[in-house]
Amino acid sequence: MPENKDREQEGMTVQEAGRKGVETLREKYGPDAMSEIGQKGGEARKEELGHEGYVELGHKGGQRVKELIEEGKQAQQENK
Repeated sequence: MPENKDREQEGMTVQEAGRKGVETLREKYGPDAMSEIGQKGGEARKEELGHEGYVELGHKGGQRVKELIEEGKQAQQENK
């Protein structure tokens, strides 16, 4: 990631531009429209991944949650 002075020269990061775009859309169309956009995106992703893709995605998410829980337990033990 570029340093702050580099960022000022280059403009904004892709993440910052995306966040600004979402904020602009929310102000222009309201939260209901944002929900509809999200649903359309979810449907498109569902078609792209298919059933097996969703199974794999869910497994990855579950594994990450399991890791985070374990990290939290370890941190708690270290703080005792």
